[in-house]
Amino acid sequence: MALRHIPKPVLPIPPSWFPGHMMKFTRMLPALLTRTDVVLELRDSRLPLTSINRNLEDALHRWRIERGWDPNDRTRRLLDVQACEHLVVLNKRDLVPEWGMEPFRKAMAKKFPHQQVMFASWQRPRDIRHLSELLVNLAKQHPHSMELNVLVIGMPNVGKSTLLNALRNMGINGRTPKAFKTSPMPGMTQALSTRLKLSVDPLIYAFDTPGVMLPFLGHGEEGAERGVKLALIAGIKEGLYDMEALAAYLLYRLNILNPISPVYLQLLPPGSSPTVDLYEFLTLLGKRMGMIRRGAEVDLARAAVYFVRWWREEGGLIAASSAPQLDASVRLPANPVQGWGFDFQWEIHPEDAQKGDNSAVIVQEKMESCIDSYLELTEKEEQEEANISQTQRKKRVVEEEKMKRKLKHVKKRT
Repeated sequence: MALRHIPKPVLPIPPSWFPGHMMKFTRMLPALLTRTDVVLELRDSRLPLTSINRNLEDALHRWRIERGWDPNDRTRRLLDVQACEHLVVLNKRDLVPEWGMEPFRKAMAKKFPHQQVMFASWQRPRDIRHLSELLVNLAKQHPHSMELNVLVIGMPNVGKSTLLNALRNMGINGRTPKAFKTSPMPGMTQALSTRLKLSVDPLIYAFDTPGVMLPFLGHGEEGAERGVKLALIAGIKEGLYDMEALAAYLLYRLNILNPISPVYLQLLPPGSSPTVDLYEFLTLLGKRMGMIRRGAEVDLARAAVYFVRWWREEGGLIAASSAPQLDASVRLPANPVQGWGFDFQWEIHPEDAQKGDNSAVIVQEKMESCIDSYLELTEKEEQEEANISQTQRKKRVVEEEKMKRKLKHVKKRT
């Protein structure tokens, strides 16, 4: 039986996690782009919008203009002397349902025509081969250049180092030792790497970079949800979030992805029904897994940790392969909600069934609407400075005051 109402849980205030190495790389980026031909931006397929680092967008926009792209039309190049491409790779594609990939790619092409978007997974050799061939073709389009330099950027734990190791293994003949250390936890890479050769003919090099988080995740419900999403994919340092808060949001999202038969039912006793109650869920899970403390009490904290780690290690893959694509023609509760990944959800209305059998077009339209909502929200946050913390505001005021005093002192001397 499908869940009729799936309430969003109350989420904690997002923590700030922006270590010094992230600030250092952010300041280095404009200079790095002067010797970069291709920016390979990795995002997490489960969070294709949340894993966009808006703080890097301005530097990338200036880089494209300096390389000859029209500032008023991002699809038009005025001067084509040197390679200048922005490739967006949605990594870990096996963790989202296949039915939403092509509609998402088309929706992104419509909203961001200046970006090439593709899905990939280091576990799928054909994806790595396709990306390698794409870089080789870009290098061949500029035969006068001695080499093609690729800068790999993205948020923490989106798989940058792992993907580069796979690209090197694909592009270099013979045995290639693992070039970069990898970890399931964020923050392994903390400095710009030395150049890594990805291809010999044509010559292609790549730089691995530290994962860079947003300095501030935002105020209110939007910021809180942004933080929990990133924490669930292990994009934020372990320990900054209470596991029960993550478990509550994960339960909510798995219910959205499959309101008829959520993937977590396989963890519960046989015959259990979908639930929106975290306490009920963790109690059933704890009993099933034998997580009992003294006094015959279920260890809810331990059950929450188990649930989150199960999803990260295997549950996410099962959820992606079993999440159905709901159809308005199927008998479902009034205005059921459909989800894809953790960034997309929309209501299914009866009138959707009147648009014909082309469900991919409907999904694309719904995704375009979600992207529009995301762009409106980010623009509003920038205008209202809702993406800046109180600490950042205080620092800005101090810097402005220092600058005023410096200018005043210079005027007195002259």
